[in-house]
Order: sequence, then C-alpha cells, then structure tokens
Amino acid sequence: MEERRLGPVVGLGTWRTFDGDRRLAATVVSSALEAGTRVFDTSPMYGEAEASLGAALGKRRAEATVATKIWASSVEEGRRQYTAQCRFFRRVELEQVHNLVAWREHLPWLDKERDAGRIDRLGITHYSVGAFDELERALRTGRFAAVQVPLNPLERVAEGRILPLAEELGVAVVVMRPFGGPGAPLVRRFPPVEALEPLRAYGVETWPQALLAWVLADPRVDVVIPATSRPERVVENARVALLPPLPGEARTLIEMLARR
Repeated sequence: MEERRLGPVVGLGTWRTFDGDRRLAATVVSSALEAGTRVFDTSPMYGEAEASLGAALGKRRAEATVATKIWASSVEEGRRQYTAQCRFFRRVELEQVHNLVAWREHLPWLDKERDAGRIDRLGITHYSVGAFDELERALRTGRFAAVQVPLNPLERVAEGRILPLAEELGVAVVVMRPFGGPGAPLVRRFPPVEALEPLRAYGVETWPQALLAWVLADPRVDVVIPATSRPERVVENARVALLPPLPGEARTLIEMLARR
C-alpha cells in the first residue's frame, strides 16, 4: 500500500460509527487492519468512539496509528480527556486540537506531553471554511505537525488555502469528509455505472473509491479518513491505497460527476 508521512494513505474515521457498539467496532477494526489500514481517527466529541476503538484494537494496538483529539474549553477538561485516552490507547501518535477549541491554552501542556515522548505529533483541525483564518494563524506558529480539513470535489477551499501553507511548513495533511458532509451525500448521489467506465483503467471500481482516489491524487494529502460501519466498505476503501495516482483527466471526470 502507498504510504506517506502518517502511514498508509487510507485511514478510518469513527464519527457516527463507533459510538456504543463495541462488537461492531471490533469487526470493523479487524477488517481495516487486515486490509492494511493503520490510521484510526477519533475524538471525545464522538461519544463512546474512543473507548470502542481502544477495545477493538486490543492486542493489535501496536499495528495502529491513533489520531485522536482534545475537545475541551478548559485545560482541566482537556487533561481529563487525555488521561482517558492514555487508558484507552496507552499512547497517542497524533493528538489534535479539535475545531481549534482553546488551542492556545492547550498547547503548553500538549507540548510537554509530546516532549516527554507520550505523544508523537500535535495537530489541529477544523471543518469550517469560516475558521480557516484562525487555522492558518495556528499553523504559522510552527507548533503543529499535522492539520485536518475537509476536501472533496464539492469542498475545495482547503485546496487553495490550507494545503499550500501545509506544504510550505512541512505539515502533514489529514482529509476529513471525502464523501461530503454528514450522511455522505456524495456517496448517495452515485453516478450511473457506465459513467465510471473510463476510471476502471486506473483500478477504480466504485464511486466511493473514485472520491477517495480524487483526494489522494493531490500529493500534499497524507491520509484520507472515510468513516464506515460496514466491514466490506472498509476493505473497498483500503484498496484505493494500492492504486497509482489519478491523472488530471480522471480527476476532472470525477469532479464533473460529483457536480451533476
């Protein structure tokens, strides 16, 4: 599988999929690991997703890269979240400040945890274009090694703003919402099967694979994190990491199909 700075380029998100069903989470995580997926993104914001992910990884924890988040308006609450994460995961490979919440307040203690070797990288996230000014200010401090933003054929502002800055600063890029916003609207609006025929020459077999391949055709992206509760979809998504980058004409076709 193709790997970039954070590992294999197709990861797994846990928003709205891992909250409360540990048996399902265990099945999905096992399928992901067997398919070569290594990056698992979660957050305290996602209900019981962190606990479910930690339990699902179990004895295979060493095979995974855990990207979780601090989502707290106070340092005290952030530290409580981090203590729970250490219990769930033992350590954190990528600790992100979720949606910029109190990021300046959290940086000092997160820096100390990273310097002590209990966190590998610090990152920062936001889903809203309206927050990109602040996101850019945070990145320009030089304190963050990763940034997470939405990117898909219908949400492209990050492509012209955050990705160039990340490249300039040497910051790894995690892409959320490759299928659109809540409910994956881009997946639900799949095109006719025959419309995908030109993409088969590049190994793309399904519309979700086309959307993931579109994201990963940008070399500034390190990993894309689609969420799913279906083990067979995890395997389907992971196959995209085996494909060569799409050429420009294939990416343009996917953009056209997404806008139809």
